[in-house]
Amino acid sequence: MRLIIQRVSKASVTINKIVKSSISDGLLILLGIGNDDSNEDINWLANKVSNIRIFDDEDGIMNKSILETEGDIIVVSQFTLMAKTKKGNRPSYINAASPEISIPLYEQFVNHLSTLIGKQVYTGEFGADMDVNLNNDGPVTIIIDSKNRE
Repeated sequence: MRLIIQRVSKASVTINKIVKSSISDGLLILLGIGNDDSNEDINWLANKVSNIRIFDDEDGIMNKSILETEGDIIVVSQFTLMAKTKKGNRPSYINAASPEISIPLYEQFVNHLSTLIGKQVYTGEFGADMDVNLNNDGPVTIIIDSKNRE
């Protein structure tokens, strides 16, 4: 699994001109699911997201997690994060999991993250053509890959 975390002052997901989800201070997470992803990836990433210290403390130092700030989260599925670009100019998505695999894992990730932070995690709609808007706060953008735990 790969994800991009963006610290936001606001974010929203609109589908067919209807706002599905909207948050103020918190995180917008773009989530890509691969063919070999499992519950282990879900648990590791959800724990990492809920505890990563990328929010400012009283001294302006990134030292607080989403748990401490009680911010909101939107998770948007994005299979293009699994793109292979090594060969040629057309990305290959062969490593992206099929909907039969990725939808349950996406839902499990959202549910587990919701349990960890003790509140609802907002979402886009899997497979929909979405308009994702955000104000990246900082900007702070972090990429995490559960198969490359740096």
